[in-house]
Amino acid sequence: MAREFQRGHKARISDLTAGTDLYVGVQIAGSGLTFDISCFGLDADERLSDDRYFVFFNQPASPEGAIRQLGPQAGDTESFRVTLDRIPRHIQKLSFTATLDGAGQMSQVGPGYLRIVAGGEEVARYAFNGGEFTTERAVMLGDFYLKGEWRFAAVGQGFDGGLEALLKNFGGEVAEEEPAPGPAPQGGVPGFAPPAASEPAPGFAVPTAQGQPAPAPAAPQPPAPA
Repeated sequence: MAREFQRGHKARISDLTAGTDLYVGVQIAGSGLTFDISCFGLDADERLSDDRYFVFFNQPASPEGAIRQLGPQAGDTESFRVTLDRIPRHIQKLSFTATLDGAGQMSQVGPGYLRIVAGGEEVARYAFNGGEFTTERAVMLGDFYLKGEWRFAAVGQGFDGGLEALLKNFGGEVAEEEPAPGPAPQGGVPGFAPPAASEPAPGFAVPTAQGQPAPAPAAPQPPAPA
């Protein structure tokens, strides 16, 4: 059963799964709203010092392929594949974000979530709704961060200024509009085998479509030390 997180809760990834080849799914929607969902790969100062690690619709993979945007599937608005043991050492945090494209504010979103899946099994879920937000137009939903080992934090905080404010927070800036690139190289799509591991661990697998209600929340647990 997936461990349920609330905003501010944290846990070691190793307490959730032995796997390092993870699927991250985000569901977010609201009447008349359009969202861009991205992953920022940040350095030890929580800055986007290498813009090749800003993974979004116009740049769907990091250079070594450790972070890949997979698109909507299995009931998720957007999804990513993250292979933790392939992330270079200068990347210390992954921030999964949602920004509004057009009018609106985050208080208008319906029930949504960020979830982590390992080997086809959901192991963690942070559920949220518009009641947690006010006039924000960009939100940081959840982070993977390195503190001795990789950990997960449910964040749920944002900025009224949208993408521009989000990028500024990470030390970047909005670039000029450019044409979308051609199709991404194959190899990052669901169904391929993960790199061989020295010990058994869940392999990468896309979750099945969510045709049934999510499992009941597990009993609340106190957050692990940050």
